[in-house]
Amino acid sequence: MSDTLTAPQISADPHAEHHHARRWIILVVLALAQLMVILDSTVVNIALPTAQKALAFSDNDRQWIITGYTLAFGSLLLFAGRLADLFGRKWALIIGLIGFAGASAFGGAATSFTELVSARVVQGAFGAVLAPAVLAILTTTFRDGRERARAFGIFGAIGGGGAALGLLLGGVLTQYFSWRATMYVNVFFAIPALIGAFVLLRHSASEQRPRLDLPGAITITAGLFAIVYGFSLADTDGWTAGKTLGFLIAGGVLLIAFLLIEARSKHALLPLRILGDRNRGGGLIAMFLATTGMFGVFLFMTYYLQSNLGYSAVKTGVAFLPLPGAIIIMAAVVMPRLQRRVSPKILIPSGMMLGAIALALLTRIGVVGHYASDILPSLILLGLGMGTLFAIAMSISTLRVRAEDAGVASATVNTMQQVGGSIGTALLNTIATSAITAYIAAHVASAASKPAQLQLQATAAVHGYTVAFWLAAAIFAGGAVVTAIVLRRGVPEEFVHSSGEPAMIGA
Repeated sequence: MSDTLTAPQISADPHAEHHHARRWIILVVLALAQLMVILDSTVVNIALPTAQKALAFSDNDRQWIITGYTLAFGSLLLFAGRLADLFGRKWALIIGLIGFAGASAFGGAATSFTELVSARVVQGAFGAVLAPAVLAILTTTFRDGRERARAFGIFGAIGGGGAALGLLLGGVLTQYFSWRATMYVNVFFAIPALIGAFVLLRHSASEQRPRLDLPGAITITAGLFAIVYGFSLADTDGWTAGKTLGFLIAGGVLLIAFLLIEARSKHALLPLRILGDRNRGGGLIAMFLATTGMFGVFLFMTYYLQSNLGYSAVKTGVAFLPLPGAIIIMAAVVMPRLQRRVSPKILIPSGMMLGAIALALLTRIGVVGHYASDILPSLILLGLGMGTLFAIAMSISTLRVRAEDAGVASATVNTMQQVGGSIGTALLNTIATSAITAYIAAHVASAASKPAQLQLQATAAVHGYTVAFWLAAAIFAGGAVVTAIVLRRGVPEEFVHSSGEPAMIGA
């Protein structure tokens, strides 16, 4: 089912002209808010060992600093996105910023593990309010083809590069200030974004004010919670554990129930027309698979750089900089021009294949590696690939949606990213851990001395990383095939509107 709308069918925002006149400064406000959320997905990771030592919590408890955030964020996104559609995106943005900053300040002042986890859960909940509001405002503010391409290029660069920049910022703040600074820093992003939101944005809410789809909200929230929690359990308990399987199966059943409810609901939380467009579906698939595979790089390269190459936290963050650098160049500079001429059916699979090649090249790392030859080429290639697909995938995932559906459509994009990242982290970490254990078991007999045992552990760790990199490469390659099949031929007319230049490649 296609959801292509003609101009008269699109509900007009009464404040569209006001926002359009201030679109570039609004983009700065949205970029600050988005950067805060994206950075927070990784900025805390590097601070975890220091925070654990300061608050004296166990290794088993440590995962909840990350999992608490992702569970709240991932499970509440669609519900929060629809609330933004119904009650106004300006206030969803403002409430999200205030709540996120407040939870961050509380977390920075935490004196116990319970307080820190509580702060992270509340951060995730307000992040779920904030993220779809940001993308929805961007979607409804930029409609001109050339300007929309430029705006989504900048936004895509933030989405793809922010996580890597978070590793650098986390290292700097932890090493030179305190682990608490990785929480407090969000306040400094939130304040200017809040001022901009109050001054620049106008309040718009749904005129119809339909009833909220509570059955749909309950099933999708519970379903996403079960899926994300199930994958987090797989990381610690294993894939065959009863608890893991129970949550994953329950999550799958709830998601099926959600789709059945939405198909019959008069006030659907996620109108299925949003998923009916092939380009939109291809963009969502790309976002999901790209984040699933990409998080393997952050996870294992951080371990490798620090454990094998002996990098400090700050040096590790600096080592990642070529990745966001390549993303920014490709997404913000090259893609706005290229996507007016080349079909998404070519660009997105090409980005996925660049990612596959980058991950395959990373399998060359050894116990004693060299950054310039073993790692740097892969980071640049991955950055070019992610810069190619992130900007255009975000854009087509929200293209041609009705104005009243912009929030929930944006929430769907964020859900694909969040769930993809959670699944990727759990899946790849479990595969790597299993490979490490199997390698040690197969070679332990030949490691009698202490030096030999240390060498075996280092070799096994690298073996586990390379197995995970091969799997991530396969995910990217599979994504290239799937998106090449799903996406429609030709360049969307919105991409070439007012550019004065015809599409040149329409495959």
